[in-house]
Amino acid sequence: MQMKTIGLIALGVITATAAAAQDLPNLSGAYRCVQNCAGPGPAFVTQNGWELNLTNEVGRPSRAWIDYPGHLWAQYWEEGAVYSPDGRTIQFDRGAVWERIPPPPPAMRSRG
Repeated sequence: MQMKTIGLIALGVITATAAAAQDLPNLSGAYRCVQNCAGPGPAFVTQNGWELNLTNEVGRPSRAWIDYPGHLWAQYWEEGAVYSPDGRTIQFDRGAVWERIPPPPPAMRSRG
């Protein structure tokens, strides 16, 4: 009986962890700063689960993480940010706003 209970608890933990990971939007990609920008270049986000690497529009990097759904913390910038549920917008506490740059359409190949 005790093994059955332990097995059910383990299954519940695995299921809850997988469900929580699925709730995270994919923030990876290039962004354009549209408000309170540090410079004119693109910003970048690389995501691995809850862990992030950010590079702002002047090339300054920061390690970051999602501390709870909808919010991230940039360690080296000592700044938090909220992100939209679809991951298209990130708004930082000090006023910078990043919007995702859509990827270019796939190249068309001729069949000749």
